[in-house]
Amino acid sequence: MMTETCIFCKIIKKDLPAIIVFENEEFIVFHDKNPISELHLLLVTKKHIESLQSISINDSEWLGRMIALIPEIIIQNGCKNGFRVISNAGTNSGQEIPHLHFHIIGGNSLHKKIL
Repeated sequence: MMTETCIFCKIIKKDLPAIIVFENEEFIVFHDKNPISELHLLLVTKKHIESLQSISINDSEWLGRMIALIPEIIIQNGCKNGFRVISNAGTNSGQEIPHLHFHIIGGNSLHKKIL
């Protein structure tokens, strides 16, 4: 169920603008408004789920489909030399929007190691 205050839910409903690069009935992918690399996309589930902390084994099927989209999205957006996938879970991790999403980051500036 979508929420009225969630920024990602508003993007999904097209109430807020975004540069969308992929969309199907379960997921939406759009450019991050504050990119940290040449390619910085957000892969968001259309079902409002707060974070990876909120999922269970029963979510493995749709979560598997979500993760399986990443290579296709990377190729379609011209990233050929590697990428990172990051998902923050909870405020202590730096999660700013409480809606499950993956940061897909690619480009030449990924040579630095992130722990």
